[in-house]
Amino acid sequence: MIARSGYCFESYKVLAIRRLLSQLRFSQSLTKSLTKACSTFASCLEKYLNYPDVTANPRRCEQTKMSSQEHGDFTMTVLGCGTMGIAILNGILTSLAEINGPRPLQSPLPGAPTPGEERPQSLPSRFIACVRSAESAKRVKSALWEHSSIVKVVQNDNLAAVQQAQVVLLGCKPYMVNNVLGQPGMAAALEGKLLISVCAGITAEHMESALHGAVPTSSPDEDGRCRVVRAMCNTAALIRESMTVIGITEPPLPPQSKALVTWIFRCIGDVVYLPLNNMDASTALCGSSPAMFALMLEAAIDGALAMGLPRAEAQRMATQSMRGMTGLVQSGEHPALLREKVCTPGGCTIGGLLVLEEGRARGTISRAIREATVVASQLGKGVQGVNGTRFNTTG
Repeated sequence: MIARSGYCFESYKVLAIRRLLSQLRFSQSLTKSLTKACSTFASCLEKYLNYPDVTANPRRCEQTKMSSQEHGDFTMTVLGCGTMGIAILNGILTSLAEINGPRPLQSPLPGAPTPGEERPQSLPSRFIACVRSAESAKRVKSALWEHSSIVKVVQNDNLAAVQQAQVVLLGCKPYMVNNVLGQPGMAAALEGKLLISVCAGITAEHMESALHGAVPTSSPDEDGRCRVVRAMCNTAALIRESMTVIGITEPPLPPQSKALVTWIFRCIGDVVYLPLNNMDASTALCGSSPAMFALMLEAAIDGALAMGLPRAEAQRMATQSMRGMTGLVQSGEHPALLREKVCTPGGCTIGGLLVLEEGRARGTISRAIREATVVASQLGKGVQGVNGTRFNTTG
């Protein structure tokens, strides 16, 4: 009998391949191909044996497994499933697949949480992505086709999708929030549920007002209203490298709800909790700064191109240089100290830095973050055309 344990099966797989190759003499290329084929077959067989019913349809078994008691049995709906909604869903679905997949038996490091402590007791097993157009529906289906058995895409039927869900992610454009949440019956459909917003600048009070016509004075625990959570992530969620800031609610979220929110955004990167009055600045730093960093990177590449470097190689070098510097900062180094370490007397680095200082790069970048913060706060108040009505000053 073949053991179903990930550790035992890995040992069996390696032993089988080694025995087979030791008994046969093939060319080097054929040996590599055979090794890969055997490994792939063993992995597929292992997954097949781990299905609840090996005689059933594999896709149906996968869905049954993800709906097991271990991972909960509830639905998560995304209202306005655009680029960010797709990225978040993809991160969640990939993480669920990793949880369901075979894992070797291993002991956690001293002081490290066990896998069971890293995630909440209950996780979503079904998903509904809400969009308005057929083109958007096609885009979502194309991006998440591997998970089509548990992801349902609906058009212009937000209310029914929310009624079926226990957790709702609000991912529409900020100017659409009033229409989406103000739909008749939406407040009742959200009662007792968790509403997570990733809409830039939209405050919890704004969402409460859109749902109920005014900001309620009682707490959600007293009247059964939905729990509203405000979060901000960025486009790096597409590769599960986002930085997400989550607003600390008042009253605090129940432990299991907080664990679920944390787990959702850890599926796409790192997470930090901050008071709600820091959310607009966090929107600028986390949500807007990647575009600013891309501009800086593009400028460095263009400078190298002007001096004769090929564009492809210049982009590769600049990208890795920026990545290496961020890695050093993440390891605990202070940016100013890193800058000082690179500068040598009479060197090229100090010469280049002085050009940036002459161009007021430091103040300009800082001002860009400040401006993005102000714009985010105005968007949350429903002000349109903010960037076109603000005057740029040098003060």
